[in-house]
Amino acid sequence: MAGLIADIGGTNARFAIADDGGIHSEDILKCADYPGLVEAAQAYLKRLKCPVPKQAVFAVAGPVTGDRFDVINNAWSFSVAETKSALGLERLALLNDFEAIALSVPYLKPEDIRQIGGGKAKPQAPVGVIGPGTGLGVASLFWDGTHYRAAPGEGGHVTMPAKTQREFDVFQTLLKAKYSHISAERVCSGKGLVNIYNALRILEDSLDRGHNNHCVPNADMPDRTPEDISAAALDKSCPLCVEALDMMLGFLGSVAGNLALTLGAHGGIYIAGGIATQLGDYFGESRFYEEFLTKGRFKGYLEPVPVSVILHPFPAFIGLQTHFLNMIK
Repeated sequence: MAGLIADIGGTNARFAIADDGGIHSEDILKCADYPGLVEAAQAYLKRLKCPVPKQAVFAVAGPVTGDRFDVINNAWSFSVAETKSALGLERLALLNDFEAIALSVPYLKPEDIRQIGGGKAKPQAPVGVIGPGTGLGVASLFWDGTHYRAAPGEGGHVTMPAKTQREFDVFQTLLKAKYSHISAERVCSGKGLVNIYNALRILEDSLDRGHNNHCVPNADMPDRTPEDISAAALDKSCPLCVEALDMMLGFLGSVAGNLALTLGAHGGIYIAGGIATQLGDYFGESRFYEEFLTKGRFKGYLEPVPVSVILHPFPAFIGLQTHFLNMIK
């Protein structure tokens, strides 16, 4: 029996077919190209050269609490029951996107990860998963005596602390210009990278004008996408982009260290999402790991924790396949 699986994020909707033989027919659709989930799924299913599955498991970015779901960082809103009916499904299960990624961790192969710090994982110890993409996802794994169970959460929305005057100034600027609360996601994600860059533009313009009571970005510094900022940081063509990316990765390291301390994650901390993989060696050489360990007297507690970047392009699919196979047993 085959099942339709999908990983629905803020920017992309990833679809595939899963069965006990593996994962097939992967495809990525831009969410902005479709009015809703049903239309995107129907477009994917039309391309299949096999019968439409009657079972499905979808992973979505945000808390799964009932029938109605509003995708975070995306305009899509849908009913599980209505989606099931529209797609002709007999069963549709909904998971948090990082719950699905966490479920993949026990099945990742050595070539699917790159360790950037720490030692060896302790068997059956808690595992933390965190990942910056459009937003910031967080989940965990706990051993129940026979196998790992995934625990979804919304750790991306914890309050982000500032540790330096420069960081405090960035937060104050964002509070004046845009937000009422600075969560980790506001500064540890693709959108967060743009937030930091724009806040630094405002701060630079304030310095040029000799005052700090306005929220207008420096016009000499262009608007940039997350990809633009990362590229300009990597080739060092824009000092402000270098600072923005460095600051974001430092924030991410601090949050990941907090997660490791909270969970006692000696089974490992895994970094998911496209940002870490796209940055390549730069990620491991950044402030990320330094800030991960900067926990005062508990630095020694964190040093053995293995910290790895997930390289597999579709880890959520592995978790969704695992859930699907368990669901149909």
